[in-house]
Amino acid sequence: MSAKSKRSPRGSNSNLTEADEAEMDRIVGRPDSARSRKSAWDEDGGMDNMGFDRPSSARSYREEEEVGRIETTDDLFPTDTSMDEKKKAEEAAPPSGCCGKFLGGIRSLWRTRETVDASGNKDLYIKTTLKELIIYLLFLVVLCVITFGMTSSNMYYYTKVMSELFLDNSFNSNGQTFRSISNLGDYWQFARGPLMDGLYWETWYNNRNVSQDELGFIFYENKLLGVPRIRQLKVKNGSCKVESNFGHVIDDCYGPYASGDEDKSTFGKANGTAWSYQTSEQLDGSGHYGILTRYEGGGYVQKLSTTKAKSLAIVDDLKQNLWLTRGTRAVFTDFTVYNANINLFCVIRLLVEYPATGGALSSWSFRTIKLIRYVSVGDYFVMACECIFILFIIYYIIEEVLEIKKHKVEYFKHFWNVVDILVLVISSVCIAFSIYRTIAVDTMLEKLLENPEEFPDFEFLSFWQMQFNSAVAVAVFFAWVKVFKYISFNKTMTQLSSTLSRCAGDLAGFLVMFCIMFFAFAQLGVLVFGAVIRDFSNFWNAVFTLFRIILGDFDFNSLQDFDKFLGPLYFFCYVFFVFLILLNMFLAIINDTYADVKSDIALQKNDFEMTDYFKKGYQKMMDKLNFKRDKIVDIQKALASADMDNDMVVDFDEWRTELKKRGYADTEIEALFAKYDVDGDRTLDESEQKQMAVELEGQKAKLDEEENEIEKDKEMAQAGRKMGVTVEEFSVLQRRVDRMEHSIGSIVSKIDAVLVKLEAMEKAKLKRRETMAKILDSITEADGLDDEEKRDQMERLVRDELDKWDQDIETNSTGASSGSDRSRTASSRPPSSGYVGDRVYQNRKDSSPV
Repeated sequence: MSAKSKRSPRGSNSNLTEADEAEMDRIVGRPDSARSRKSAWDEDGGMDNMGFDRPSSARSYREEEEVGRIETTDDLFPTDTSMDEKKKAEEAAPPSGCCGKFLGGIRSLWRTRETVDASGNKDLYIKTTLKELIIYLLFLVVLCVITFGMTSSNMYYYTKVMSELFLDNSFNSNGQTFRSISNLGDYWQFARGPLMDGLYWETWYNNRNVSQDELGFIFYENKLLGVPRIRQLKVKNGSCKVESNFGHVIDDCYGPYASGDEDKSTFGKANGTAWSYQTSEQLDGSGHYGILTRYEGGGYVQKLSTTKAKSLAIVDDLKQNLWLTRGTRAVFTDFTVYNANINLFCVIRLLVEYPATGGALSSWSFRTIKLIRYVSVGDYFVMACECIFILFIIYYIIEEVLEIKKHKVEYFKHFWNVVDILVLVISSVCIAFSIYRTIAVDTMLEKLLENPEEFPDFEFLSFWQMQFNSAVAVAVFFAWVKVFKYISFNKTMTQLSSTLSRCAGDLAGFLVMFCIMFFAFAQLGVLVFGAVIRDFSNFWNAVFTLFRIILGDFDFNSLQDFDKFLGPLYFFCYVFFVFLILLNMFLAIINDTYADVKSDIALQKNDFEMTDYFKKGYQKMMDKLNFKRDKIVDIQKALASADMDNDMVVDFDEWRTELKKRGYADTEIEALFAKYDVDGDRTLDESEQKQMAVELEGQKAKLDEEENEIEKDKEMAQAGRKMGVTVEEFSVLQRRVDRMEHSIGSIVSKIDAVLVKLEAMEKAKLKRRETMAKILDSITEADGLDDEEKRDQMERLVRDELDKWDQDIETNSTGASSGSDRSRTASSRPPSSGYVGDRVYQNRKDSSPV
């Protein structure tokens, strides 16, 4: 198709009024229906009554311009629009000027499905959804880069090396380690042995002493920051009450640890911090949860030294003066190491608890964290991502504020909005803590460098760094879950949420039954086995043990060893009632609901079809390519025929005359001529004409190549769709066919019922004719009666017969009253087949009165 057929020259009748078009129709003899179809096309934007796209060959150039602004090489060709279209465009366009464009861009930046009413504009809904999804995926990528930049596989190996050094080295001939400490004396053996050997590496493997600069390194790689510290917490005598029968035998009573029962008095040598109590505020300490209870941050503190000999002397002095007593309830050993090779801190706390029962329980904490965040090139890349992350958080905060402003309280009733708020709150808190951590670490390291023999307490900072890591992990989890919000337009993606929401009521009832049975077994286990088996030592241990049994992780031998009869019976009853019955009930509820949801979703349509949207984009692209090719062909033909005087030179007048014939505007002609008129003499010589021809041919070849690639992709997609029909599509079609057969069957049965009734009516009429004939014959045969008696007899017989007819009519109307409405509806519809219709018509004709 030539460009002339696609666009009309200026001055065409594109702005004719409706009256002018009617007059033209009358002159040329065009029917009104054709003009009405044309107006319907224009009003519907190129869509026919069935909703199919009009072929590109039937589109006017004005519609081509609506598809997108058409370009040739480097020039834009404007087109004329009607006054109505201009008015609509002016109303829809943002305010003119730089400020108006800027404000329009800002508004579109925060446009979401919740802030824009796109119910009547499917394309706007698709574009908004895709924009939200793309922006959110970028946010998710940045968040993942930040979180994975915080972690490293070196963290695990660093923790493993340090834990094996202090926990697994034995301190006596029995092979006892820190893990197996059982009394007060074992701690002193550990402190003199594995603790000193692990903290102070003062000789090489060939027994050569390390240099002064190499002192203070564990494994020769990990710098010991400051000096270690030992801290104990005690309870005072009389913190418990001795029963009266034993009052004359037992004088002392030290109860379990409680903050109100702490012993804060000075004892022993009474000189130095090891023998005088210091509060948590004085030590700037923090509480700690052990195996038995929570311990406060104060206590009796003893700092070790920078060398092994001095530290051993300190430990021996504490041991000789009975620093650990009957009232001791917890001993903390704290120190921090830093590895510059991997830029990681390891904050270590070794805890030995001495319960009121006697003996000892050991526990530990190794917190490997990254406190100095920006050292390598990768760290600075993470810092850049953190800055981008902050911009994203600001962006989403503004977005949520706009949505809250529009929807008010209704905003908080949607699950995904609550998730948005949760992610933003966690992210904002993490940003604030990250800033605080950077400042706090710099301050602590400056103090440590000034006083290298002081104890650096990184416990508080390391604890909150771990909470920070956990909070970020929760934010990442909810951020990934939030992806369902943006892909929920696909019906398949809503199966999980639909299943859970639909079976919520059934699951709530089941949960009540499950909790009653589950907690009953938990309490039974605590009461029966709690004194012997650790897994049932308290209620929460019992709860987790029963959950582990459901997953197949259990210790049956411990139950059997406790009681040969009661242990196996408890295990069997729990497995039978909880695992075999309740758990299968739970799965049955989920399975049945999922089956219903899947069948319902199969009959639903997606909120929008993404394939249709991309098909539109494909069609627009093809239209642009075809139009550009036609323009290039037009220009090539104009170039070949513009040299009217055959002087091998095309001047501007010849060029203008030729392109004017093809419907081009003066601005287009001037722009294209000026591009190839290199010397500016208002003529195209032979070389300039060749250059234009070569470039046009190259552009045409490039367009052909692009079109071939697009067509190839389309053929591949169509081939993929022709490979077969999915099970879901087949089931949907099968259900529709079944419904159609059921509907047709009900219609046929109703028609048969009508035919049967018409036949019964016909038989009744024939019977009535016979009865009337008999009455007339009986009256005729009665010759002995006068006229008055014959009249009375005839009246009586007719009245009796009419009474019988009325009774029959009442009986028939009562039997057909339930289906009268449906009969009326069915009678108003056309017959399902010609044969049935002929029968009905014939019966009605035969049943007409004679």
